[in-house]
Amino acid sequence: MSLAARNDFGISDVVGMDAVAFRRMVREGGYSGSTAAVAPGNVQANLAILSAEEASDFLRFCVRNPKPCPIVGMSEPGDPRIPELGEDLDIRTDIPRYRLWRDGELVDEPTDIKALWKNDSVAFALGCSFSFEEALLQADVPIRHIEKGTNVSMWRTNIQCAPAGKFHGPMVVSMRPMTPADAIRAIQITGRMPNVHGAPVHFGDPAAIGIADITKPDYGDPVEIRPGEVPVFWACGVTPQSVVQAAKLSLCITHAPGSMLVTDARNGRMEG
Repeated sequence: MSLAARNDFGISDVVGMDAVAFRRMVREGGYSGSTAAVAPGNVQANLAILSAEEASDFLRFCVRNPKPCPIVGMSEPGDPRIPELGEDLDIRTDIPRYRLWRDGELVDEPTDIKALWKNDSVAFALGCSFSFEEALLQADVPIRHIEKGTNVSMWRTNIQCAPAGKFHGPMVVSMRPMTPADAIRAIQITGRMPNVHGAPVHFGDPAAIGIADITKPDYGDPVEIRPGEVPVFWACGVTPQSVVQAAKLSLCITHAPGSMLVTDARNGRMEG
């Protein structure tokens, strides 16, 4: 089914929607957009699907790099369910939009991967910044890209992830500009949430982590840094996509940016 055929509903139709109802809508082909406003309080997850042969090394990579790749759920080979994240959940159909990678190249953005799912497919659900952003907003820490209705700014850095097998490469970070006082509060709050990237990996000078131009993100949209603010950088869930791309796997499936797996788990369980 084409992407255009699924654009029956817009973001205004899904704001605040229950997770189970939302997944059923997606499964039936009714929505292919962002999940940012869906199921407040529920965990949303990044996705990576690999063969069982490659999953062992990828699991080791995630364990060695828990800040960019925090595992919140993992399927059994060939089983499209992750029961701890939702009983009525099917990895093959319940994400609004996927990304299909072949030999490191993005070749398609399907809305259903039933035909691509194999008997040895393993799905990894990885923690997402949507969870800690909700905690920051509840603590009255403003987040500019949410205020502006844009995507968060993201960059590849010079921070190298710990390798595992064929998986290696630099960490991707996301940035939120904050006053020093808000940055301190954000560090305290996100430091209690290791399953969704935890505390920032850097703040201040972007050049120190290999970012040459703070106005030109590698992914997402640029965001204004106002006088008196500092850029605060968190490990980002785009890191696995970058690493998988570099590994040039014959087949890998991820989520499209902003189109996450909406689970039944609550954000409270993400605190350490």
